[in-house]
Amino acid sequence: MSSVEAPSHVESFRTEFRQWLHANLTGEFAVLRGRGGPGREHEAFAERLAWERHMAAAGWTCVGWPVEYGGRGATLEQQVAFHEEYALADAPARVNHIGEQLLGPTLIAFGTPEQRARFLPPIVAVEELWCQGYSEPDAGSDLANVRTRAVRDEAGGDWIVNGQKIWTSLAHESQWCFVIARTEPSSARHRGLSYLLVPLDQEGVEIRPIEQLTGTSEFNEVFFDGARTRPEHLVGAPGDGWKVAMATLGFERGVSTLGQQVGFRRELETLIDLARRNGAADDPLIRDRLAQAWIGLETIRFNALRMLDGVAAGAPGPEASIGKIFWATWHRDLGELAMDICGAGGTLAAGEPYDLDDWQRLFLFSRADTLYAGSNEIQRNIIAERVLGLPKEARA
Repeated sequence: MSSVEAPSHVESFRTEFRQWLHANLTGEFAVLRGRGGPGREHEAFAERLAWERHMAAAGWTCVGWPVEYGGRGATLEQQVAFHEEYALADAPARVNHIGEQLLGPTLIAFGTPEQRARFLPPIVAVEELWCQGYSEPDAGSDLANVRTRAVRDEAGGDWIVNGQKIWTSLAHESQWCFVIARTEPSSARHRGLSYLLVPLDQEGVEIRPIEQLTGTSEFNEVFFDGARTRPEHLVGAPGDGWKVAMATLGFERGVSTLGQQVGFRRELETLIDLARRNGAADDPLIRDRLAQAWIGLETIRFNALRMLDGVAAGAPGPEASIGKIFWATWHRDLGELAMDICGAGGTLAAGEPYDLDDWQRLFLFSRADTLYAGSNEIQRNIIAERVLGLPKEARA
């Protein structure tokens, strides 16, 4: 990293949080270890929400936020330690990630004092959950092509929102959505977009779960039909939504990726153990693929550490797009390797109606890794055009 903090300061923070986790992931919360996560967000959701509110009461949410906004003012190195220790403890998947890691930093950077006072405390306390209204049926990774529109109500001044968002994670559990909408009718591409905070519990909002390969429904379609939000819920100036939205995407690929890799390492180690126990490791091709997986994981980690230099400087650099391609492809390939190690038995569900084990769920859900948060194809375009300076892809 470009600025190295005194190791004792980081280690004391790490030790404090590790001891707190050890003391608190007990009793009613002990059964939550390892619960939740991609493809498993349905698991013990209410209990995980209670756990996260327990963390909030002890001051362990939003640790990287400035103290004046309810955080701990943790340094970059301390935040890395936080996410690594959380993953090492096999603590349950967080339910407030989008509010804490995406919207909160966006409001701290671009919001008004009134917006911060209204929305940041409920995020810190895990009293309001958020979802992200970016992707649309014809504008998935191509965010600049959104068609959802918002116009001002001349009578009351509210923004009236009409359109559809898709692949909206946990919309069915959220109270609010930050929505990219076109507010200038004659605009095109990234111009004329605005960033609106829209309440979901109102007439004019319909949320439809999307059943996935895993049989679960953490993604949703969200339809806005005359939905309203107050004029003071516009973040930034009208038409400035592209700049704010890009900042949010930058926050999405922050320090929490280091904790993600601890989870990946645990999956790989467990898979290696399975291969040894069922004899698959006797196959030299399987051993070679496991070795390649280990090398790939090390590559992902070092790229993430390199990316943190950009975060420390204010925003992730091209390493963010490189890292997304690497970890998404690696995780998808790990799911395929897991099925080969499981053998023919991996094709059978454990029970009715669709009882999947961890490896089957990993194989199925990781197909989405190369699509969400910017597909591999879009990431390659970003690297080609914005980093290497190659000619832009032809667009209609």
